[in-house]
Amino acid sequence: MHPLVKLAKKAVEAYVKEGRVIESPEGLADEMKMRAGAFVSLKIQGQLRGCIGTIMPVTGCVAEEVIKNAIASSTGDPRFPPVEESEIARLQYSVDVLCPPESVKDISELDAKRYGVIVSLGGRKGLLLPDLEGVDTVEEQLRIARMKAGIGPDEKGIRIERFEVRRYK
Repeated sequence: MHPLVKLAKKAVEAYVKEGRVIESPEGLADEMKMRAGAFVSLKIQGQLRGCIGTIMPVTGCVAEEVIKNAIASSTGDPRFPPVEESEIARLQYSVDVLCPPESVKDISELDAKRYGVIVSLGGRKGLLLPDLEGVDTVEEQLRIARMKAGIGPDEKGIRIERFEVRRYK
């Protein structure tokens, strides 16, 4: 298990079982020291159980970002009730560390397997990670991201950005 996934697991278990936020570990590998946005996804038997993340970093390093977002995924995803202690043994974790987003001029620059997307219009913003089960086309990826942002299918002038991730399971 990758160290970032172990960290997410440890953070969720400590918080759900004890209400305790763990400290960032000592002697971090370089990839855990850098600053980057990160998403933590929780699943049970392949079904999403929580997913929260940050597009851009809001903490001092990726390790802190993972701790914060792992706890938020288990307790603060509005689509799901908080994870209960009885579910912990069945949780599967994945961590996506985001590369900086870049603007897209044309949807031909997108690839639903390689790139995640961010769509925005005014203050509304929606993000969808790359290579998600059941999301096989760029059109589907953009449709879901627009829906998450509350941007209608016929609204014009949206800004599209793409990003790559390093995914750890």
